[in-house]
Amino acid sequence: MKTKLSSLITITLLVLTTFATQARADGLGDIIERDFSPRADSLNSVLVRQFLNTARGTFWAVPRNQQNRESATTFIYWQQAHAMDVLVYAYERIKDSNPNLAANYARYMSLWYDNHANNYCHANNDPTGFYNDFTDDMCWICCTLLHIADALGEEKYAETARTVFDNYIVPRGWTDDNGFWGLPWKSDFMERNACTNGPGCVVACKLYQRYADEEYLQTAIKIYEWQTNEMKTNLNNDGRVEEPPLTYTQGTFGEACRLLYKITGDNKYLTTGVKVINYLCSSSRCTYRGLLRDEGSTMDQSIFKAVAVPYIVNMALEEDVSEAYRRTFVRFMQKNANTLWNNLLLNRYPATYCNYYWGEPVNTDEVPSMGAMVSGCSLMENMARLALALLPPTATTITPATPVANHKPSTVCDLSGRMVGSARTKGIQIVNGKKKIVR
Repeated sequence: MKTKLSSLITITLLVLTTFATQARADGLGDIIERDFSPRADSLNSVLVRQFLNTARGTFWAVPRNQQNRESATTFIYWQQAHAMDVLVYAYERIKDSNPNLAANYARYMSLWYDNHANNYCHANNDPTGFYNDFTDDMCWICCTLLHIADALGEEKYAETARTVFDNYIVPRGWTDDNGFWGLPWKSDFMERNACTNGPGCVVACKLYQRYADEEYLQTAIKIYEWQTNEMKTNLNNDGRVEEPPLTYTQGTFGEACRLLYKITGDNKYLTTGVKVINYLCSSSRCTYRGLLRDEGSTMDQSIFKAVAVPYIVNMALEEDVSEAYRRTFVRFMQKNANTLWNNLLLNRYPATYCNYYWGEPVNTDEVPSMGAMVSGCSLMENMARLALALLPPTATTITPATPVANHKPSTVCDLSGRMVGSARTKGIQIVNGKKKIVR
């Protein structure tokens, strides 16, 4: 009887294991090596501790202990959108598992909103506080406002985005001699570019999804038509959105195409979006040694990758994209995340900063960059989102922080794999990959 029961249990386990393995493969979970959440939590804690003005909900250009941080932050506006976006993604991930930390993130969102995302431009007839001469800056801010509205379920953020879009963004649009309508870069500089029209299209799509106003959809389609005409006419239709190709313009227009496909069901939008994202992940113009490249050390350039990353992940999670492309995007993102982690100076936590290029450790002789830090945090946070979406619920694992070779002192993590600092911290910890009780 025991033998029969044992055989039955064995067969059942084999069947369940086979089924779970098949489900994992079908869902692309077989590619994912780990739950990246602990790593995301570690980097986010550095971002908040070193770069966030917790009294205002806005971000400094350099760490809090550096000189002249206030003067270096004066004109940082559009970057605030992408820095806050990292915390919004984190909030969505942890709101059930860590409600106290999530409440802090929600408070920062509210402060960010109340302080108008550090907007340096003030217009007397603007009740929102988010008006700016740069059209693209307002588009990025609207994207984050809509993200906050979705995360918190508070309509005021979406209504503000709608007001900014209706009153200050769309009225600037103009039609060229070929009949194509698009948005200009600035209020006094009417030239159109991808960095403005990509996020403008995303905002229009998201407003249509929320309010079902046909005007928003038509605006998004007009922008798409202008951008694809530019690609066909000037760029050989090879997947480049603009010349030179930049990660953030590629990612944003790819997301705009994906959203238009979700709204209309027209496959031409998804085909274009996949082509654009694939160019981003495979072209030597956007990558270096298999990773997203270093696009420069200015505050603008250093944050480009933070914009692109969530949209690559969205395309990787889009079930109507072919499995071959999805696997390519997942592998690419995971390679970037693993390489970044392996090049972090973990022994310097909580001053563990991200480099402009994830294939090399940060230069400790240079002042750390908020843009580079946000790009790294965006990568790890969105890789956590990707992994959690693809892995079966029971497949998440504890991943201790792995120190880079020759780093001393020891890297110390709690049981979730989050860096906690020194080996003097009491409790059960993982020190250089081994469990240890510190009393």
